[in-house]
Amino acid sequence: MRPLLLAACIAIATTLTGCASVNIGSAASVEGVLANPARSSADRERDARDKPAEVLALARFKRGDTVADILAGGGYYSEILSGIVGPGGKVLLVNNPGYDNFGKKGLAERLADNRLPNVTHVAGPSDALGLVDASLDGAVIVMSYHDLYWVDEKEGWPKVDAGQFLDQVVRAMKPGAALLVVDHSAKPGTGSSGAQTLHRIDEQFAIADFRKHGLEWEAAIPVLRNKDDDRTKNVFDPAIRGKTDRFVHLYRKPE
Repeated sequence: MRPLLLAACIAIATTLTGCASVNIGSAASVEGVLANPARSSADRERDARDKPAEVLALARFKRGDTVADILAGGGYYSEILSGIVGPGGKVLLVNNPGYDNFGKKGLAERLADNRLPNVTHVAGPSDALGLVDASLDGAVIVMSYHDLYWVDEKEGWPKVDAGQFLDQVVRAMKPGAALLVVDHSAKPGTGSSGAQTLHRIDEQFAIADFRKHGLEWEAAIPVLRNKDDDRTKNVFDPAIRGKTDRFVHLYRKPE
């Protein structure tokens, strides 16, 4: 994307429809996966809120791909990705100890009796995720990127070296691989500071952060934007929970 066009797209981050005119995949293909009757009722309820068909269509993952769900928690996206990549593909459900503990009940149910045979649960410390260099066709970080800048020792979340963490992910991506990032947006100019107090992050900061680690910003879609969210409330505040303004970005590792 030419620099002037990129700058224009970033400047109108809340209305990025025109900037998403890249080759977006078919949401219909994801809809087939979402219709699988084996999915839980809780996951189906979450679909209405998180719109995974539209979100994942941006990334264009395909059958046979190896995709990592980074800080996947209970694995909601991992199960959807499992259906997209198919039996010949592979999904890595990657958690650090904090996220593994957070998602342990959901994980136990989701992975019981090898019901997702192409999903591998990878659990390791933040500084040693266990990813193999140049092994991934793609990756997703959904509503967890901001936690790289959040610290709560009492809750079992020590300070993470965000740069080292992201370097691991980027090294694991093959040239040309896509990274899909979804997160709660903070007010412009707040950088990563909102992560600690509101569990939000400034999307301009995110763009600069991923570019600093060698990825190119490719596109964004407004499917999860909410103009009624003033971005001053904690995402767990009942007044806004499940309805936050969220950005959906696609990054790519250069060939």
